[in-house]
Amino acid sequence: MSQALEALLDLLDLEQIEQDIFRGQSRFAVVPRVFGGQVAAQALVAAGRTVPDDRFAHSLHAYFLRAGDAGAPIVYTVDRIRDGRSFTTRRVVAVQHGQPIFHLSASFQTYEEGMDHQADMPAAPDPETLPTAAELLPRYIDLYREQGVVERLLEARDAVDLRYVDAPPFASVGEEREPRSQVWFRTNGKLADDPLLHVCLATYVSDMTLLDSVLLAHGRGGWVTGDVVGASLDHAMWFHRPFRADEWLLYDQESPSASGGRGLGQARIYTQDGRLAVTVIQEGVVRIPRGS
Repeated sequence: MSQALEALLDLLDLEQIEQDIFRGQSRFAVVPRVFGGQVAAQALVAAGRTVPDDRFAHSLHAYFLRAGDAGAPIVYTVDRIRDGRSFTTRRVVAVQHGQPIFHLSASFQTYEEGMDHQADMPAAPDPETLPTAAELLPRYIDLYREQGVVERLLEARDAVDLRYVDAPPFASVGEEREPRSQVWFRTNGKLADDPLLHVCLATYVSDMTLLDSVLLAHGRGGWVTGDVVGASLDHAMWFHRPFRADEWLLYDQESPSASGGRGLGQARIYTQDGRLAVTVIQEGVVRIPRGS
């Protein structure tokens, strides 16, 4: 297991300070605020800590309310909304400096048999044939808006092996492309056999590239090149089938719409053997800076 993955697991291992109240630490991401995927994953950890072990996360719906301060801890308060015979619902509010920065509702279900069908997995190359982040990112160093971007990107993604199937948005600035993007990802090391942990790590990664397809449609490179400013607004995930975050997962993403300073991304996550594991939808602020 890489040191970066160990550090990420420590970040997700929340401190319980009272019944249904947890505290998580923060760290700087590639931008000067808390990474949204970190807050979402920590909130799901907090919710999961209050749920019986035989109930598994099947969905979450969240809103990003304020930018998080990476220099301060985050307090997560869990409300036990419902404990039914099959489903459990939790609401989590993340607070910093006395103000809510994030709100999450999550639902958990006991395992049961039922009807089963899924959308087919799209074609994608073998992830082992694709360049790693360390091999890919330095190729575009002349496009980055400032020095140190490569190092910050690599540090932020060192816990996860994330490989682009096609060139990322910042590699084709000025070229409008089909609003679709694919990446393969897995953690840089084996994980314990805890279903909640794998779901939380997938939640963490899901916020890294989902809005890339919005940028591709308009030939924008994003914050890396400085031609777009933005932030996540809301995030929803449905967990359909068991998966492991330490095994290759295909993140197939597209953008059906952008308007009013907002862009929508939707995606499906497949296991390498073709099982549909997760559906993800996110909307974010996507603004073009004045004068650019």
